[in-house]
Amino acid sequence: MMKRILTLLIALMFAGPALAQGGPLRLTITDGVIEPITFAAPSFEAETPQAGQLASELTRLVAQNLSGTGLFREVPASAFISQVNSFAQPVAFADWRAVNAQALVIGAVSMTGDQVNVKFRLFDVFSGQELGGGLQFAGTTAGWRRMGHKVSDAVYSRITGEGGYFDSRVVFVAESGPKDNRLKRLAVMDYDGANVQFLTDSSSIVLAPRFSPRGDQVLYTSFESGFPRINLLDVANVARRQIATAPGEMSFSPRFSRDGRQVIYSLSNGATTDIYRTDLDTGQHVRLTATPSIDTAPSLSPDGSQIVFESDRSGSQQLYIMSSTGGDARRISFGEGRYSTPVWSPRGDLVAFTKQNAGRFHIGVMRTDGSEERLLTSSFLDEGPTWSPNGRVIMFTRETQGEDGASALYSVDISGRNLRAVPIQSAASDASWGPLQP
Repeated sequence: MMKRILTLLIALMFAGPALAQGGPLRLTITDGVIEPITFAAPSFEAETPQAGQLASELTRLVAQNLSGTGLFREVPASAFISQVNSFAQPVAFADWRAVNAQALVIGAVSMTGDQVNVKFRLFDVFSGQELGGGLQFAGTTAGWRRMGHKVSDAVYSRITGEGGYFDSRVVFVAESGPKDNRLKRLAVMDYDGANVQFLTDSSSIVLAPRFSPRGDQVLYTSFESGFPRINLLDVANVARRQIATAPGEMSFSPRFSRDGRQVIYSLSNGATTDIYRTDLDTGQHVRLTATPSIDTAPSLSPDGSQIVFESDRSGSQQLYIMSSTGGDARRISFGEGRYSTPVWSPRGDLVAFTKQNAGRFHIGVMRTDGSEERLLTSSFLDEGPTWSPNGRVIMFTRETQGEDGASALYSVDISGRNLRAVPIQSAASDASWGPLQP
């Protein structure tokens, strides 16, 4: 049904216009420019008296999520010809076509005490058909935002054919204080900057948090002992423990394996830094690189078979790929400048990275063979990309120049469009985007 009504033709880094035709609605992404799909989201029906405010807030959240992607544009309520007063009433498609709405989202909300039920339907206005069946979600008033994100994910997926990313969380480093004496602590938030919760205090420096594949644990680097050491933190109860890594002076840049049972990381021994793997259950250590260079920032491919990492073995920071069991590595970055912090896309076809060249920093992507390099941003300091669960959006750290400069989190589409600041009250850096929540 979905493919018959709407087809998404994706060339990951290329974009073109979205056209309303006489046939199926099609969104074609080519050449970096698209015409967003127009949608209408009349206020969800309040099926119980106490649900009125929540219904309005849920409607706004869904609309903001979709509009924030850059792939959708909301038709303002002031343009509506008809209203949706009942979830079950027939849709007057002609009225929605008249205001150029290509998609229509309707919903209803009921409340009993702190229990909430949300249901929605999605329509292709021009064909007059429903996209998929109606869905409903149940939860509590405290979790109403998650239900809004789940509705948004369902709408996004049905229209684009891609997985959603709204019902996800991001772990990051929250910063405070002057630039020369920053206090840092781990925090977690919704993908859009809401519901910030702190996981550590600011008594010691923390760096590079990384979510586990299930989103229930976080690896990070701590200077609590005076030297960088890798810690493992349980998000639910904030319990933490230090990981027993291979013997060395410093251990840092950790990431989970795809099954969450192993950790890959960098270990410094004197003048060299190599990549290691440690089994969290057995404590067994395996050295994956052995060169007289600095090998760091490892990131596994989605299938766990390969590792992309940065190394100065060629004389400057460049990107390399090797088997996850170690061995020979092949260089994939050959442009001007220095490359660092590579991260494999969840889709498996791209690597995101930080690039420094001619006094500017960039967030970029390239194919895993090094081809089709594309720089998405440029500023005084952009670094540390992390992928959304669906591989469509990259979040990164941007720091402003000067004594009063501060770090903030931004996001950008992989086409290089839709650069947006993530609204967080404090300075922030070192983001790691977690998976969709169950």
